[in-house]
Amino acid sequence: MLWIKNLVRFSPTTSSVGNLFRNPESGYTLTSRFCTALQQSEPVQAATEVVNGLEPHRYDGLAPTKQGEKPRVLVLGSGWAGCRLMKGIDTRIYDVVCVSPRNHMVFTPLLASTCVGTLEFRSVAEPISRIQPAISREPGSYYFMANCSKLDSENHEVHCETVTDGLSTLKPWKFKIAYDKLVLACGAEASTFGINGVLENAIFLREVHHAQEIRRKLLLNLMLSEVPGISEDEKKRLLHCVVVGGGPTGVEFSGELSDFIMKDVRQRYAHVKDDIRVTLIEARDILSSFDDRLRHYAIKQLNKSGVKLVRGIVKEVKPQKLILDDGTEVPYGLLVWSTGVGPSSFVRSLDFPKDSGGRIGIDEWMRVPSAQDVFAIGDCSGYLESTGKSTLPALAQVAEREGKYLANLLNVMGKAGGGRAFTAKEMELGAPFVYKHLGSMATIGRYKALVDLRESKEGKGISMAGFVSWFIWRSAYLTRVVSWRNRFYVAINWLTTFVFGRDISRI
Repeated sequence: MLWIKNLVRFSPTTSSVGNLFRNPESGYTLTSRFCTALQQSEPVQAATEVVNGLEPHRYDGLAPTKQGEKPRVLVLGSGWAGCRLMKGIDTRIYDVVCVSPRNHMVFTPLLASTCVGTLEFRSVAEPISRIQPAISREPGSYYFMANCSKLDSENHEVHCETVTDGLSTLKPWKFKIAYDKLVLACGAEASTFGINGVLENAIFLREVHHAQEIRRKLLLNLMLSEVPGISEDEKKRLLHCVVVGGGPTGVEFSGELSDFIMKDVRQRYAHVKDDIRVTLIEARDILSSFDDRLRHYAIKQLNKSGVKLVRGIVKEVKPQKLILDDGTEVPYGLLVWSTGVGPSSFVRSLDFPKDSGGRIGIDEWMRVPSAQDVFAIGDCSGYLESTGKSTLPALAQVAEREGKYLANLLNVMGKAGGGRAFTAKEMELGAPFVYKHLGSMATIGRYKALVDLRESKEGKGISMAGFVSWFIWRSAYLTRVVSWRNRFYVAINWLTTFVFGRDISRI
């Protein structure tokens, strides 16, 4: 079966089923080498077991590396931090193993554009094998579609469980991976603040499948609203799009959605063009990290685009309406939740010291001080109070630069002989990580955007808004797209959208 071939590697030099390498101390199978006879016979046996209602044999994982083999860097996660680290790691020194439930990186700054058809979904998804080709080419490097269920830092191994997408014919199974260096880059999850009904009724905007769900629901509501027999109240509810959260993600999605409504929906859904509306709910000020002048400009432009701004706190979310703290009921047909992120359940389960926000505590070199050979980068990590540094914001540019820094650090350690487990405890690591904020950008629709290049809200620097800022925003993100393939996709998508408009097919 294909899933067995993808999970294990076969060796052409061995010819006996009995020559499986097994570590007697750890008790799990070394999957980096299997015999030719097993390659031929195992799929038949596994298929027979599935037919008989039994679960096929599961291999136990990757054993510790041996002398003569490259040390293994295990990366948990495929976000900005993890993928930037994998891109920069020297595969002549290390084998790289990535464990993540997705086999691609999402270029999140352009994700909102895919919801309304400005960009195709594949334009913002970069396969891991393109970011680090060694994963698909080198015999000791792998990508496993799985989640980490347990971390055993004393024995330098992680326990994983496969992600099978709910297929009834393929039940999830568990395996172990031994590591020399472990990098926790598992990101964060959307914050719901414990509000009842958010998980069940709202859609987050963090993954490609979230954008696909938003697009499908938006177009479904548009088509249902034209069907004869629907009441006026139900039509208004279906066509009411509510966005909760006034940060860059919420504002950008609101701007893209209002642009889509004004340019495409009102032309192609003439019967309901006057009923569709967008409401943005924020407890405080929208775009609070931006310059006040830019914030006021954004508010003015959003109002011109038909976005209604509501200041309030959501107390409860029901299937067809949400309730604010003042008792106001807001019916909705589409609810998008973008109120920031917090530590995931996996991060909360780890027995490591945490920062003030519940993220994995690290020092200035991205190390987890309580566990040797364990590092943490990206949204899942934050500085410990003992470092005297404030926790960095959960931004893509922070995660990317942490990944680049740690890749260089691991390369230096590997060249100095500290790549293997338990060999770098007393090693001099050099300069610690220093973050310098390069500024913030956000699009607000109608060929307008905000560019704030100050290091902090109180600092001095360039800040601008309007068409020139929109051009800078597009140019900057086009150059930041990882591969030339996706840059080409994005440029072509922008051009075809400009010439022909957005596609409104519900596929």
